[in-house]
Amino acid sequence: MRRVGEASGEAAPPCAGGRVRGRVRGGIRPTVFRGVPCAFLAVWFLLLPACTSRIAKKDLPYPLTNGNFGDRVKVVTIPLPAIAATPNEGITYGGLTPFLLHNRKDEVDTLVAPQLYYNANFGVTGTFFGSFYLSPERNWEINLSRSAKVNEDYELKIRDKTLLGKKIEIRAFLYGFTDGSARFFGFQSRSPSGNETNYGDREAGVTLSVGYDVSEHVQFVVNERYRHVDIVPGAVTSLPFLRDRFTAAEVPGIDGFTTHAQGLALVYSTVDSREFPTRGLYARASVETSQRILGSSANFQHYDIEAKGYFPAREDRFITIARAAYNQTLGNGVPFLERSILGGENTLRGYGRGRFIDSSYLLLNVEERIRLFRWKVFNVNADWEVVPFLDIGSVMKALDRIDRHSFEYNPGIGFRATVRPNIVGRIDIGWGKEGPAVFVGLGYPF
Repeated sequence: MRRVGEASGEAAPPCAGGRVRGRVRGGIRPTVFRGVPCAFLAVWFLLLPACTSRIAKKDLPYPLTNGNFGDRVKVVTIPLPAIAATPNEGITYGGLTPFLLHNRKDEVDTLVAPQLYYNANFGVTGTFFGSFYLSPERNWEINLSRSAKVNEDYELKIRDKTLLGKKIEIRAFLYGFTDGSARFFGFQSRSPSGNETNYGDREAGVTLSVGYDVSEHVQFVVNERYRHVDIVPGAVTSLPFLRDRFTAAEVPGIDGFTTHAQGLALVYSTVDSREFPTRGLYARASVETSQRILGSSANFQHYDIEAKGYFPAREDRFITIARAAYNQTLGNGVPFLERSILGGENTLRGYGRGRFIDSSYLLLNVEERIRLFRWKVFNVNADWEVVPFLDIGSVMKALDRIDRHSFEYNPGIGFRATVRPNIVGRIDIGWGKEGPAVFVGLGYPF
């Protein structure tokens, strides 16, 4: 996610208002697009046109602004419609209004985006998203969201790498959410679509990590994770509830569970940028253990290996990215949501989140990020990319039980708009055996 600019001395048009953001997903009847939700959104967009304004810094308190901003802050407001169609959630449509606050260098250091969207399963959802780049070494992210039915999401992410001469990196993630669109089909790669069930995944927890730079390219990380999960009825009434089809003996964790886990990781990276990587290699190996004696519902261990490479060509206009990952979970009675899981916007983009679950997975992602042009929209310089991709992956009991016939091959196409150095907006369309999936969000998938 990153920044934008306007030529110095360029006149800024008067501002008439702001706006919101939304998504859309598949499976809504045509009647959904008529009546109050559609009319409400139409009025919203008519009243909140795009604009650029100059606001006194004193009227924009911390953390909206910080020491990087001048006395007058350029604020660009861009009302946008949004639509997505994912296998789990169906069609969601609505709108968002990003407010982009520029620092002295005419870079976007703060992004706030109120959103409003509609989904047949959840009703109207209101969301507030904020991303605050206080410095290259310190940033915050907040998300507050509530739907009329079931769904809610409250998140705070903090990253700070200012301690001990920038050798210590602290990350914290606090969250509480309910996802009423969650699915479970069974274990193993060939879990049939006819076994599909719905449930509400209600969670609260915190993840803390402290990384120490052993050398310029190597970091040692200590991780602490607490997670409490309740399984409640979901929002998709056309599907059976998870506990009506499966028992706790068949699927550990469907009565809820708690995880208190500790982990260690070793990271190697020569990547040139955290948000906008264009070249370099990245590798991470980690181990995590969960023990009943420390409050977990089950004893188990996670092992994870990931490697990524970024290979540019023609002055970074073409960037080939490849990722390979292997994950294994060992233990008895491991809760189903703590096992190795594939599906969704960052792994197999032809399927909904959590489509495939087992004790291990093997994953390969390849995509070509092609910069088409740079276009100044509403006084913001954005690079526009088209991204063909292929996701290949399978879950399995263990690596020695791998079956080449079980692999999923998900081709797709992505569209990205990037504002350096902090902002990436993306739409990814993937195709799996059960149909297409459309994901809309912020940030690169890997």
